Amino acid sequence: MSVSVLGSGAFGTALAISLAGKGPVTLWARSGEQAQTMQATRRNDTRLPGVALPDAITVTAEITLACQSDVLLLAVPMQKLRDVLSVHGADLKGRILVACCKGIELSTGFGPIAVIEQVLPNARTALLTGPSFADDIARGLPTALTLACADADLGTRLQQALTTANLRLYRTTDVTGAELGGALKNVMAIACGACIGAGLGDSARAALMTRGFAEMQRFAAMRGARPETLMGLSGLGDLVLTCSSELSRNFRFGLSLGRNESFDAATTVEGVATANAMAAIASAEGLDMPICQTVAQLSRGAYSVAEALQSLLNRPLKEE
Repeated sequence: MSVSVLGSGAFGTALAISLAGKGPVTLWARSGEQAQTMQATRRNDTRLPGVALPDAITVTAEITLACQSDVLLLAVPMQKLRDVLSVHGADLKGRILVACCKGIELSTGFGPIAVIEQVLPNARTALLTGPSFADDIARGLPTALTLACADADLGTRLQQALTTANLRLYRTTDVTGAELGGALKNVMAIACGACIGAGLGDSARAALMTRGFAEMQRFAAMRGARPETLMGLSGLGDLVLTCSSELSRNFRFGLSLGRNESFDAATTVEGVATANAMAAIASAEGLDMPICQTVAQLSRGAYSVAEALQSLLNRPLKEE
């Protein structure tokens, strides 16, 4: 199966580099100028400095050319996904679309698969998610990811097509669980970053990760996900990674909150929109999500980190 990656950010570029070890890959950039620069220099120094593009990658801004492949990986920010699908719907309809973004759409509360299926109901969909930093993938370092596809036969074919020398894919039909694991861990990464930034220590971070994981499981169960999915790569695996490394944008954003420092507004922080969407849903459903609610308040500037800490510590005592 031939593959194109739509989205030339760090993660899209990294996926293209990994897949190029198996054969030709088309990498689509929204900017014609960026596509020309990357094709000529064989680099993406803006998003992934120091990594060369293999000769097997063709970079283009022509969506029609990119859509000639059998499989299209959508490596665009979650909050931009609907726009990309709507603008390029004529080229994308009826295709095999693999979402590679993590998050919950702020305006609807939808995950990426629901957004795709609403905009392009004839598309065949899957989700690629799990513990993965773009720089690690681009440099050939190994990791394992979850490939979620409701169509088991298509999932098996995609697993074979998208597994590479450094990316080992495990498949599941639980799309909801895989979506939520990848989305909700970003919220907890912000909380852990704020914890470390405020100097509260590793013990407090471990407590936040554990109680945050309990919130993730509660929310996922409400949405009908299978419990074992959250225990896998797309839930626990991704949570451990993003809550413990400054390579995580969400963790770095939390650090800036904890340190009361400014943060680059141009950097995508999916956990902010996800926290606010999740908090609204939890409130409507009467679901207890204190860490999520706190992160939503922090992201809006309604709480200081000290106030957030007091709010969490002063909650009524309960069984674990």
